[in-house]
Formats: sequence, structure tokens, C-alpha cells
Amino acid sequence: MRKFIVRSLWSLLVAGVLTAALAFYAISEGWIGYMPPIEELQNPINRFATQVISADGKIMGTWNYNRENRIVVDYTQLSPSLVQALVATEDVRFYDHSGIDFYALGRAVVKRGFLRQKSAGGGSTITQQLAKQLYSETAHSVIERLLQKPIEWVIAVKLERNYTKDEIITMYLNYFDFLHNAVGIKTASNTYFSKEPKDLKVTEAAVLIGLCKNPSYYNPVRHPDRAVARRNVVLGQMQKAGYLSKAEYDKYAAEPLNLNFHVADHKDGIAVYFRDFLRRYMMAKQPNRSDYPSWNMVKYHIDSINWETDPLYGWCNKNLKKNGDPYNVYTDGLKVYTTIDSRMQEYAEQSVREHVVKYLQPAFNKENRGHSNAPYSGSLSQEQLNKIIMRSVRQCERYRVLKAEGATEEQIMQSFRTKTEMSVFTYHGEIDTIMTPLDSIKYYKSFLRCGFMSMCPQNGQVKAYVGGLDFTHFAYDMAMDGRRQVGSTIKPFLYSLAMENGFSPCDVAPNVQQTYIVAGKPWTPRNGSKARYGDMVTLKWGLQQSNNWISAYLMSKLNPQAFVTLLREYGINNPEIHPSMSLCLGPCEITVGEMVSAYTAFVNHGIRAAHMFVTKIEDNEGNMIAQFQPRMNEVISDESANKMLYMLKAVVDGGTAGRLRFKYGMTGELGGKTGTTNNNSDAWFMGLTPTLVSGVWVGGDDRDIHFDSMAMGQGASMALPVFAYYMQRVYNDKRLGYNDKAVFDMPVDYDPCKMDESGLEDAEGGEIEDVFE
Repeated sequence: MRKFIVRSLWSLLVAGVLTAALAFYAISEGWIGYMPPIEELQNPINRFATQVISADGKIMGTWNYNRENRIVVDYTQLSPSLVQALVATEDVRFYDHSGIDFYALGRAVVKRGFLRQKSAGGGSTITQQLAKQLYSETAHSVIERLLQKPIEWVIAVKLERNYTKDEIITMYLNYFDFLHNAVGIKTASNTYFSKEPKDLKVTEAAVLIGLCKNPSYYNPVRHPDRAVARRNVVLGQMQKAGYLSKAEYDKYAAEPLNLNFHVADHKDGIAVYFRDFLRRYMMAKQPNRSDYPSWNMVKYHIDSINWETDPLYGWCNKNLKKNGDPYNVYTDGLKVYTTIDSRMQEYAEQSVREHVVKYLQPAFNKENRGHSNAPYSGSLSQEQLNKIIMRSVRQCERYRVLKAEGATEEQIMQSFRTKTEMSVFTYHGEIDTIMTPLDSIKYYKSFLRCGFMSMCPQNGQVKAYVGGLDFTHFAYDMAMDGRRQVGSTIKPFLYSLAMENGFSPCDVAPNVQQTYIVAGKPWTPRNGSKARYGDMVTLKWGLQQSNNWISAYLMSKLNPQAFVTLLREYGINNPEIHPSMSLCLGPCEITVGEMVSAYTAFVNHGIRAAHMFVTKIEDNEGNMIAQFQPRMNEVISDESANKMLYMLKAVVDGGTAGRLRFKYGMTGELGGKTGTTNNNSDAWFMGLTPTLVSGVWVGGDDRDIHFDSMAMGQGASMALPVFAYYMQRVYNDKRLGYNDKAVFDMPVDYDPCKMDESGLEDAEGGEIEDVFE
């Protein structure tokens, strides 16, 4: 009987060992549970944030998915304290095992399983924890978690075979989620202490490693006392492991938490509008008409052109990875090298805020003070105002929710008229207040909007991009998405058509109001000034003073269809631009970006440079997987471009943009064009230097939100100063290499008009409003 029992026990033992061996073999081969392929084990971190890098090498921000904001670092970028704290706390025999610490495992089984000691410590090594992070789903029961353990053991052993100890530690820290959108040690270091991992002090490293036990429970922001206690446990483990002396432990344990907390977000950093635009641009899918609402066919048309002509548009879906999947900026850890210069971007953002936020907005608020229609124009009737406001109401999420719940229009409006607590935006931060949702709509509508872009005319590289003043509250991009009437800034295109048809800046035209028959109906354009009325004036003077009558006269001598065709060559592809006489005054809607690209032709010998946003893209291993070149097309001849540049320089030297000289003290060669649409709804300025072309638009969210005063509402007052402030900052920064002594690339002393125009009136202060009716 005794022999039988012994044999049975040995049989059970052998059977158990064989079963375990077979089970582990089955796990290793992927027959039981999920076993990642060797290729994935050799490159386990394939989901981390794409970095957006400026032309001067600064990381402007990241793109992430589901708030996963990871930027990887290598071992050399980790402070020694981080590594020591991690090993001492999580796996003191890390350097002695091959993925499984059998001593720690046995201790955990005995103390936890048999003795029921909760404080017995875990049996998982750092490598096993990494395997869990990489490949295990969240367990919903103890049994499910126990079944995951053997799989993680096998993966841990395989990881140890493929990686060095330093690499495993680096991967662990790069992958761990430290909460608050801080995935990975680099983002966590910046989030909690505003510094790089290599610069962390011992106490700071201990706080972060302390989170590895339970980041929610030991959250230093919400539970600072727990975080300090856990930090001191980590410091104690470091002392126990020999990394700290008793004196050092006592010193560090007595220190306060000293957080420098800031949540990392894709909306942080500079060029937020640009980064959001670029993300959407690169991730775009091939346009399908059915995906666009009927009211947005313009976007479908533009997107279709971009898909065919711009390699960057939809790049992620036009190009496939080795596994056949399209690229994804959220998960593939790309490095996107942009053309944006971080310093010029900051100057652009500073200039927009200096003028729009600090000067225009207070002036606009003052003009509207006491007006019942504010922020809308006082010229609106109550019926017109109600119609406009109701359009905004129906676009609100509150309206859609109430409508979906079955509320009547009367009930919905009652909700909009009921005061409620809310936080609202100000330029000094959000404030808590009480107001009706209806009043909150008017409040947000009262903020002026702005779009700005600056690019190199020789290659199309976009150096600065401002889509608005606050992305969080006003996300609509007024640089590349928003379309507004362009007013007089369209006139240089018309004049260039005239130059192509044999006209000269020296040619004269009658400065009188005329009536033209358009489609059988009379059209009589108006002009904002009677200066030199009845005289024969040169075309140069007409553009210099932004004279509507001269533009209408030119259009009557040219073919409106030819004008539309030329606009297409300039890169203005709005399909709703149709041939008409009034097109010469700019009633069409165009983006700031399109206008800036179009104006590059005047500086670049008649050759337009399309936008160039990115120079190259690298994968997460540093391999260059895409490179981009300038895209150019000839629009007008070199001679016509010289004539246009000659006239655009005159706009600054004695024309509607003269304040660049006498008010802002700008020297050197400059060209430009102001623009103001009906009722001051849109204010524009296009500025030219030998090496930069920039465009500015300023206006309200709706066309009926505007200055009633022409003195404040004209392009020379609202938009031009942004360009002036920007160029002053750019020229003052000698590191950038831009010089106000630079000259346009055209014949020396070029002057096709030799006639004496002395005594011509300077129109500055009398910007002409473009009247389309």
C-alpha cells in the first residue's frame, strides 16, 4: 500500500510537470491565449503619439488618441534615480532573473495564498508587468486574472530573450499610464514636474515610481498625503537596496511634494490651429460626395482637388505600412517635420493678440456698450436680429438635445431664456457666472475673430499660421477653413489680368461713376471717395487708392470668364465664383491661406507657390518615409509680375497702406493691399516683402457683427497693424535671417510710369469700402 501511494504521488507529480510543460508550450505556440508574433515582440511599443516638429527643431505638440499622449525616450534620457527607484520598489532582483522571479513568486503564493497576508508583496517582475501592459486585457474576475498570469510569464521570458535589461526598463517607463493624459515617463515628468526625465530629482523620481503601484489611489494631485506616504515607501526601498544612505533617506523623506502640475494636451503648445489642421489634412480620406452635406459642396470640391494635387492631403490613407495598413498619426509614433518656424509662429500669435485682443476688442466692446442689438450691428431691425439669433440657437448642442427629447419650440426657448450657472471664456481665463444660454450666445459672438498666415514666396513654406485667438473656445480655423468676402484684395488679380492683356500701370482711365449693363440690368458701382473725380488717372493710382470705379472700368474692358479662369490659376478654386462684373470688387469668399498663396506670384516672377506645410515624415524608428517638394505653377509673365509689384509697392508708398510707413515706421521695400467689405464686415491686409508674403483677416463670427465706424472697421485699421507688428518682430530677431534691407527681385529702379504724378492725394484714412450691389 505504501509503495502504491508513493508511486501515485510520483505519477501525479510527473503528470503535473508534464501538463504544466505542455500548457506552457501551448501558450508559447499561441494555442492557448494570445501570444504575440516574434516581430511584435521585437517592436512591442507600436502605439504612441506622433510628434509635430517645427523647422527650427522644436516639438510643437503631439497627436494622440483617446488622450494617450506618449512620447518615447531612450535609456540615456532617464535619470539614474528613476531606474534605481523602479528596481528597488518593483523588482529588486531584476538584474538576476530571466523574466520570472521564482523566489518572489513563491513568497507571494505562500503569504498571499496560504497565510492571507495582503501586504506580502507581489510576485510579478518588471518584465511581467511590461508584458501585462502590452498584451493583457483588463481582467473582470480573479479567475480571469489567474489565467492571464501564465501567458504573461511566457511573454516575459521571450521579452528577456529579445531585449537587454536597460531596454526593458525603458519600455516599461515609456508605456506606463501615469494618469492626467500622461502616458510614458517623458510626458509624466512634464505633467507633474515640468521637466525632462533626465532632470528629475530623487524625490520627484520616487513620486512617479510610487504611482506604478496604483496611479489613481496615489494620485499626487488629488491625494497629496497618500502620494507623499507612497514616495517615502519608495525612498525606503531605495535605502534598503543600497541606493540611498540613512541620512539621504531622512533628508528626502522630509521634503514637501513640490508639484509643478500641468496637464499635457494636444491643444497645448504653439500653432494649435495649425496642428489641428495638419492632423485633419494628413488623415483625410478620399472625398466622397455622399459624405458632404448639400450646403458644403465647396469643401467637397476643394478636398477633391487637394486629393489629386497635394501628396500631403490624405497622406496617411494614400500610403501603407509594411503590414498593409494605412498610417495613423494617433498611434504610429511618426515625426512630422513642418515648415513652421516656432519663433515666427510665436511672433504671429503675439501680434494677433496685441492688436485684436488688446486694442480692437476693447474698442469694439466700447462701441457696443448700451446698444440693444449688441454685438450685432445697430442697423438691423428686430426681425432681422431675431432671425440671426435663432439660426445660432438651432446650431447649439442644447437645442439639439432638447429637440431630441421631444421638447416643443416654446419649451426650448424658455430653456434658452432661463438663467443658469456656467463658466464662460475671457482673455484672462474662464470665470463662473450666471446668465441665460441666449445671452451666452451673444456673449461669445461678441469676440472678434482673426486669421493669419505667412509663407515664403520662393518655395511655399508656411512659416506662421494663426487660425484664431483661442482654440478651446473658438475652434473654427480662419486660416484655411473659414471663407470670407475678400473685398479690394481681389483687385491685384484683376489688374494682373489687365497687365497680361497689354495694359500698363501708366495707362489712364476715367475716374467717374459709370453705369454698366449686366445681364440686361444696370449696375452702378459706388466709391468711398471723390478724390480727383472726373480726372483721367493712371491704373497705378487706381490700385494705390483702391478705387472701385477704376476696377469696374478695367473689368468692362476684360472678359469676366477669363478673370475666373485666372483666379483658378492663382489657386482660388471656390466653385461658387462665377463670372460677373461685380467680381472685380471681391464679393467672393476665399480663405486667408488661398489669398497668401495667390499673392506669392507677384513676388516670385509670376509663379505661384502652393502651400508647403511639411518637409518630411519619419517613422518611429527614424526612417524617412516621405519627403515633400515645393509645388509651383506659372500664373502670369515675369513682366506682368514686375508691373504688379510696382503698383503694390505704391499702395504702401502713398496709398491705403501708407500707415506702415508713417505710423509703424517700417522701412525697406514693402508691397501690400488693403480690403474692406460692405458695412466693414471683413477687414483684410495682404503684405509683401522680398522674402515673406503674409495675409490677415479680422472680423466677426457673423457678417452682421462689425464696427459701424469706417475709421475702426477698415482693413487699414483692423488688419494691417497685425502685419506691421509681426514684421517688426521678425526683423528684430536677427537669428531668423530676415532683413529689412532686402529688395524685391526685379530690375533696379524699375518704373514703367515716368509721368509726373506729384500732388496726388494720399487716401490714407479714407479706406474705400467695396460696395457690391
